[in-house]
Amino acid sequence: MLLGLLPGITVVGSAADGEEALRLVAEHAPDVVLMDLRMPRCDGVEATRRVRAEHPGTEVVVLTTYADDDSLFSALQAGARGFLTKDAGAEEIARAVVDVRSGAAGLSPQVQLRLLERLSGTPAAVPAAPEAPVGPAPAPAPAPFQRPPLPDGLTQREAEVLALIAAGLSNAEIAGRLFVSPATVKTHINNLFAKTAVRDRAQAVAYAFKHGISDGS
Repeated sequence: MLLGLLPGITVVGSAADGEEALRLVAEHAPDVVLMDLRMPRCDGVEATRRVRAEHPGTEVVVLTTYADDDSLFSALQAGARGFLTKDAGAEEIARAVVDVRSGAAGLSPQVQLRLLERLSGTPAAVPAAPEAPVGPAPAPAPAPFQRPPLPDGLTQREAEVLALIAAGLSNAEIAGRLFVSPATVKTHINNLFAKTAVRDRAQAVAYAFKHGISDGS
């Protein structure tokens, strides 16, 4: 009822579970599916994965009561471009639908905050150095700090771009932050998408969280 009142949105079907959602998507080819997560027969994560695989022209926005990290990242990794909780208002839902249709991510402010908190979490404590041996011999000099290798062959610059995507920055904002052209940013994004096998910015955010890649880390 709420969606039907929003300007620019036409509801073409309503499904009780994931299997019915897949049938209706095949029948109507909607631009956007507003997907629940906990459903009988076929849950929202599996339904999202199948919609994106079988009907790539249809985007998915998850609208759920469950805002835990497992639900969030499972949905994003399955291909959802948006994630809202069921306390979202009409304007927020409409904005998410418009955003995913235009190729952007439709994430609620609370979800964006959770992603940033997890990406910029407190680093693990550094273990204490072993006690120096008794005697006149000096203790060996500490080894120089070395960054851990980046996953999937990412370069340091690609990792920086990925972290800024996860922080919610647009291509133009990333270009300004890194003092490069928007075309250079787009090249880095194409390269990192190919290396990590992510399909869109929402999956890139989930990938960055999974591998601990954050702005400033």
